[in-house]
Amino acid sequence: MKSVARRGIHYLHKLNAEHIPKHVLEKGQDRVIEASLTLIRERAKLKGELLRSLGGVGASAALLGVPLGHNSSYLQGPAFAPPFIREAIWCGSTNSTTEEGKDISDPRVMVDVGDVPVQDLRDSCIDDDRLMNIVSDSVKIVMEEEPLRPVVLGGDHSISYPVVRAVSEKLGGPVDVLHLDAHPDIYDAFEGNKYSHASSFARIMEGGYARRLLQVGIRSINWEGREQGKRFGVEQYEMRTFSKDRNQLENLKLGEGVKGVYISIDVDCLDPAFAPGVSHFEPGGLSFRDVLNILHNLKGDIVAADVVEYNPQRDTADAVTAMVAAKLVRELTARISK
Repeated sequence: MKSVARRGIHYLHKLNAEHIPKHVLEKGQDRVIEASLTLIRERAKLKGELLRSLGGVGASAALLGVPLGHNSSYLQGPAFAPPFIREAIWCGSTNSTTEEGKDISDPRVMVDVGDVPVQDLRDSCIDDDRLMNIVSDSVKIVMEEEPLRPVVLGGDHSISYPVVRAVSEKLGGPVDVLHLDAHPDIYDAFEGNKYSHASSFARIMEGGYARRLLQVGIRSINWEGREQGKRFGVEQYEMRTFSKDRNQLENLKLGEGVKGVYISIDVDCLDPAFAPGVSHFEPGGLSFRDVLNILHNLKGDIVAADVVEYNPQRDTADAVTAMVAAKLVRELTARISK
């Protein structure tokens, strides 16, 4: 039923486009795009100016929401995730200090530059080729304002491709990518969609945006996932060998000789016992402490990150997975800021 609905939306867009002269449609789309980028630009500029006036800030994490869910192959609930994650970040049930002792209420640790208005853009008949470019442009706008470094709130995992692309292009070279996930997301074009959330890392590797890609937490992988991994030289760490790999993964050193480290966390890297609010339940995953040990012990300059695939429509009544996603964001900001 969902795929039928998705086709229906695309058909309505096609009809709208056919009934409007091309030049009128394109001019209108350009205005919507520019308005979308302007708000992010001005918010990022304001936060950057604030931090530069404070002085002594080497890097501050800047939250950027990308509420995109239509490239999911199953459920589209991740499109609703960013506001739930933000609410959980500031939940009064905990304080604002990370485990490493940084206070996220300090703008030198974390700021927020808002969301890419994905639904408004799609309602303007903007296709995925342009939409991915808008996500990339938004990330670059944030990075232009020193000392901001983007932490992107998804959204489904398709957003990682335009984000990593933007980071690599802005920094002028490839990065090392640490990808925590139950799935390798490296199909060539899952269900014929080159932008599928199951194909994002194929696009990243094809583009040369990553030198090394380490995939940790994998426990749902087929022959294509393994073949694609071999094709791109991916270092895949499956859960069935995690006890053997644990020491190595908790002592990673990445980013030397490239432009830094990018971290992508799909919330379903965690066992569903820790994070039930995801679209794909894959038992046998990482514990929350496993993930934090990997993040806290990682040696390398983290230049950007994303947290994706939280699905509030499948979360518990007390939103436990939102708190899980929020803590992942908090701990990432602590590692990025300096």
